[in-house]
Amino acid sequence: MRFVDYVEIDVKAGNGGRGCVSFRREKFIPRGGPDGGDGGRGGHVIVRTDPQLHTLLDHAYRKTYRAENGRPGMGRKMHGRDGRDLIIRVPVGTVVRDAETGEVIADLDAPGTEVLVAKGGRGGLGNARFATAVRQAPRFAQPGEPGEERRIALELKLIADVGLIGLPNAGKSTLISVISSARPKIADYPFTTLKPNLGVVKAGEHRSFVVADIPGLIEGAHRGAGLGYRFLRHVERTKLLVHLVDVSELATGDPVENLLKVNRELELYSSGLLQRPQIVVAAKTDIASEERLKRLREYCKMNGIPIIEISALTGRGVEELVFLLAQELDRLREQDKA
Repeated sequence: MRFVDYVEIDVKAGNGGRGCVSFRREKFIPRGGPDGGDGGRGGHVIVRTDPQLHTLLDHAYRKTYRAENGRPGMGRKMHGRDGRDLIIRVPVGTVVRDAETGEVIADLDAPGTEVLVAKGGRGGLGNARFATAVRQAPRFAQPGEPGEERRIALELKLIADVGLIGLPNAGKSTLISVISSARPKIADYPFTTLKPNLGVVKAGEHRSFVVADIPGLIEGAHRGAGLGYRFLRHVERTKLLVHLVDVSELATGDPVENLLKVNRELELYSSGLLQRPQIVVAAKTDIASEERLKRLREYCKMNGIPIIEISALTGRGVEELVFLLAQELDRLREQDKA
């Protein structure tokens, strides 16, 4: 299934039903009064989260959504039926924006949350409403009001506790496949991962957390280079960043410069991301270059950055990393409560 995390759609609420012009007609009552009923309200357009959805794929093919119009009023003061509301289902973590202004309408970050994005038009009043002592037989009624219409943008931001970041081919997909049941595509070339992957990691009997494998970032990602801007948004909701740096003999570039390069992209996209707690993971230590590993260790020590050395292939350091992440998340949750 294709992963889609941004779409723009047109929504149109239902028009209100027209009011009815009608007069009471019964035997022995030749001049019955007005009895036209009101029109029904037009249906609203509502965006609601559905925990079973994980992509905006459905909305990539259907671009226009229209709610039902209200039904017209009828004689005997019978009101028209309200139009049915139209529910647009989206994944948890979807941000709804006005596509024209960019204004955030709602951030739907919990199951079952919803927002009204287009209000149905009010039904018109029937002629029975306009009868007065002076005007006893009004021959007019109100038309229904038009429903609201607008263009909205749906932007999915995955909800995860931990975000795995790093340059392409740093070992993120291999790590998430080892520590969780996620099975991303893994290969020995850059940009193997073309969509974010989520995995649930168990840390002991009753502790677990969600990890997101973010596709590799390159220089210029904040401007859209590579797969950059599309996926940087998924880092925004994470509580903790795990920065994988390839220290193997096959890696290119200086490990510290590679670390700083990704951090620069985070800062340029959103300055708040660099304030997020970060743990550096020296990856692929089973084929490590001692010089590269030493250089990264020294930099992290000098700057007070936690570092852990792992090999997802042999399992070295993986269990320690999982429990370190669980402890750090516990600490952050307690900090949020305080």
